[in-house]
Amino acid sequence: MDYNTNRKKLKLPEYGRHVQEMVDTIKRSPDKDVRNRLAMSTIQLMGNMNPQLRDVADYKHKLWDHLAVIADFDLDIDSPYPLPTEAEIHQKPSKMLYSNPDEIRFRHYGKILEDMVRKITQYPDGEEKDALIAIVGNQMKKSFLTWNRETVSDDVIFSDMLAIACNRITIPQGLKLKDSRELLRLQALANNNNGVSNGKSATKKHKANKNKNAKKKQPK
Repeated sequence: MDYNTNRKKLKLPEYGRHVQEMVDTIKRSPDKDVRNRLAMSTIQLMGNMNPQLRDVADYKHKLWDHLAVIADFDLDIDSPYPLPTEAEIHQKPSKMLYSNPDEIRFRHYGKILEDMVRKITQYPDGEEKDALIAIVGNQMKKSFLTWNRETVSDDVIFSDMLAIACNRITIPQGLKLKDSRELLRLQALANNNNGVSNGKSATKKHKANKNKNAKKKQPK
């Protein structure tokens, strides 16, 4: 018996043994014109086997790349696209540049809120700047309560805001942020509403499917 375990390992198993053998036949053919025709036929078969690739941008280019991989990058044909090399296929992606965690002074607020506080320092003094301080301050308080579920005073939020801004802003006199209990109540209400909404959607979908199945079972 000729078991697959005794055969050559497939380069791309999703295309199966027959495509692998077709590619091997292309490589053995001495006539380049014949190789080109066989390669085109193989590409058409690979496309029919994987119709989902048609949703990928430039999917034909991807098929020719797969053909090169199956051929172990040893294929002398006239491809409509430059055939990749093994080094190009296995090249490691460039390292992504993430924000340095040390740049975030108060992690419970996050980088975006800290950037917003620094942005406020660029505004001229006036009502607009005071309004922004109040809005961002309330958001900071809300973020703080996400990690500390008890309470936090406005003075703590204002102190952190001044530290982030390097004292380049002035907290408006008499500014009061939203009450901690009110913020927690609104947050809990929002979470409950999301849960109820999702539950209702699932229930409606279940009932619709149930009615649909019931109609199918009714005798004609």
